[in-house]
Amino acid sequence: MPLGHTMRLDLERIALDYIVPCLHDIGFCYLDNFLGDLVGDCVLERVKQMHYNGELQDGQLAGQRNGISKRHLRGDQIKWISGSEEGCEAINFLLSLIDRLVIYCGSRLGKYYVKERSKAMVACYPGNGTGYVRHVDNPNGDGRCITCIYYLNKNWDSKLHGGILRIFPEGKSYVADVEPIFDRLLFFWSDRRNPHEVQPSYATRYAMTVWYFDAEERAEAKKKFKNLAGMTCYFIYTILLCILWYCGFHIINYVGINSYGLIQQHSESENGFL
Repeated sequence: MPLGHTMRLDLERIALDYIVPCLHDIGFCYLDNFLGDLVGDCVLERVKQMHYNGELQDGQLAGQRNGISKRHLRGDQIKWISGSEEGCEAINFLLSLIDRLVIYCGSRLGKYYVKERSKAMVACYPGNGTGYVRHVDNPNGDGRCITCIYYLNKNWDSKLHGGILRIFPEGKSYVADVEPIFDRLLFFWSDRRNPHEVQPSYATRYAMTVWYFDAEERAEAKKKFKNLAGMTCYFIYTILLCILWYCGFHIINYVGINSYGLIQQHSESENGFL
């Protein structure tokens, strides 16, 4: 679904006249009726299909160990997708539009220089009071600078269904409540300026999130992660040597270790993105 000339102009106008000023003034903004019913329905049906086919897995908290349930803190089920998967043409179109908006924001985002983003995280809160406690997407400088969430919930009534995204803007005396209504696209800064929570949902709640990375912060975060991982590998190796020596084993030839060779390429996940 190629972008026509008129649509490109409209997206540029939205980015420059609305998104950029709102992000700088209040730290967030949202657009309603972003795709329209026809394309929005296609995205929704594909997400429902993922859900019904059992393709979604429980979302994880940073540092959470496998097998330990934290559903009282984070109750969504998720799947990471690129948009190039079979049957995801409408999702790919959505992602291309969001990419275009961020590109048009360009240098007007202040110190940020965006060159890449995460895959899309499809998320479902299955109801029964599931939510996500107050948190910050990027509290420790992992590179994420902009969070974009696309909502997919028709006939949503927050008084009955809950599920509001509540933002607690840093240094402000107010909170901002965003209803997760169908075809709404939300933008906000990913760092400590915008702590937020998903309030308990009492109906099935669908959303799709992507994060955009600042190039400099992302590169620095990757460097720190590699250094830390390398030190950890060397530390473990040293301990093993001591244990073997203590147990009476003699290592005749000391073989150096390339600590980075022990580290698998890190795939992006919701657990810190590193």
